[in-house]
Amino acid sequence: MWDLAAGPFLAAAGLLVVAGVPKVLDPLPLVRALRAAGLPVHRQLVRAFAVVEVALGVWALLAPGRYAAGLVAAAYLGFTAFVARVLRRGGVLGSCGCFGKPDTPATRTHLGLTALAALTAVGVALDPPTSAWRDVDATTVTTTGLAVVIGFLAWQVMAVLPTTSPAAIRTTSAPDPKG
Repeated sequence: MWDLAAGPFLAAAGLLVVAGVPKVLDPLPLVRALRAAGLPVHRQLVRAFAVVEVALGVWALLAPGRYAAGLVAAAYLGFTAFVARVLRRGGVLGSCGCFGKPDTPATRTHLGLTALAALTAVGVALDPPTSAWRDVDATTVTTTGLAVVIGFLAWQVMAVLPTTSPAAIRTTSAPDPKG
């Protein structure tokens, strides 16, 4: 399983780090998003969750195995449930702050990507690698490069693409006073 899932799994683990750091630095966007979704939370709880998210991502990157993958799967299942709840409620005006931007609301694509990350992590947890980083060879380097590309594209789809929709463009651009 690791041969097939290594790139996507490492991308998912890397995204935990990339998405967690902004929440550690400024948990308020996620606090607002959770409250808007009907889940009252405190800023310190959100910051603590973000610290755990970053630590989990680093652990899964450095030592991918059954337990790390199981926890990555649990994290992404939680994210998927949250995005599904937000979409069912008609969406949230702002984002969760995962990518440091206040204007990237959850989308169905976001839902699909988090679900896919969860399924990939479940697969790795069920059939973990025996020696993910023991020998660094061309295959390891290629897999790492693939993980970076997958992670970057997933970030683009979740954080940048929603801001290019006609509705997002209308809401973020000021009207031209000259007509």
